[in-house]
Amino acid sequence: MIAVVLFFDFINGFNDGANMMVTPVITGALEPRRALLLIAVFEFVGAWFLGTAVAQTLGKGIVNPKNITVVVIFAAVGGSIIWNLGGWYFGMPSSSSHALIGGLLGAVALDSGLKWIHWGKVGQVLAILIITPIAGLVAGRYVTQRILIIFSDFKPSRANRLLKRLQILTSISLALSYGSNDAQKGMGMISLGLLLFYGISPKIMGKIYQPLPQNAFYVPKWVILACSLALALGASSGGWRIMKTLGSKLYRIRPLHGFSAQTCSSIIIHLSSLFGFPVSTTQIASSSILGAGSAQSLGSVRWGVGWQIFLTWIITIPGSAVISALLYTLLKRWL
Repeated sequence: MIAVVLFFDFINGFNDGANMMVTPVITGALEPRRALLLIAVFEFVGAWFLGTAVAQTLGKGIVNPKNITVVVIFAAVGGSIIWNLGGWYFGMPSSSSHALIGGLLGAVALDSGLKWIHWGKVGQVLAILIITPIAGLVAGRYVTQRILIIFSDFKPSRANRLLKRLQILTSISLALSYGSNDAQKGMGMISLGLLLFYGISPKIMGKIYQPLPQNAFYVPKWVILACSLALALGASSGGWRIMKTLGSKLYRIRPLHGFSAQTCSSIIIHLSSLFGFPVSTTQIASSSILGAGSAQSLGSVRWGVGWQIFLTWIITIPGSAVISALLYTLLKRWL
């Protein structure tokens, strides 16, 4: 189970790493290898040091741990992995958060029924997942317009040099915020699985995991370390297919767009992590890039490609829910 979740984190980093690399690489602020290294290092730092509020939400907020089984976790994570790999194969940025939540809902619905899902919390999470990309779109457009005013008296060459340097800082900030949110999804799943396995075999599991009084949910340090490393390794591998879509098919990204999009994305993701909401780095980064590109002219953005990305977001939760439900059915027959 642990290996499967760590593979999900690796795919998550592989998938979303492209969203963070695309602007500094396309604009020439960082060459690809340095961008990969910088993002991987600071993703790890963000995952290790910036709390576990999101893990708490996924581990006990959506479904009560007492009403979930190990098979459900396998099916939910497995469905998410299959969906993310499909998105990568077709070069479309998909949401790991949506995929995991959809996977949980699909597997739990078949296992214990819809009544055991905390629909109030699910509603809050889904609302944030919808609001944050809209916020990225609006903020990306607004910030870019403000920057255009600030740099109106600068020579283009001087402005581009300064913005490229600033993109190094925004890349670090985005990697930190991404690590603080996305790595925690795997942490929540592994910690939930450990709690379940401990209930089945306390003697064996006691060697690697000790629950808190009354089996309260928590994330062990070694789980934080393992998930942080898996996410960082995935990001360092790079998702070039997705980066091609975001970097060349939407519009010509310049240092101005890269700086404003990364600034908006990192702030939105960091605030979401503070309040324990799992968000889609893919959605926020993509919408911020779209917003930044539309600041000068709405016609400069290829909205048809943006619409395809949007449709991918819409179908992710039901699609991953169906896949995880099918996996759950197969696993129940085999086990």
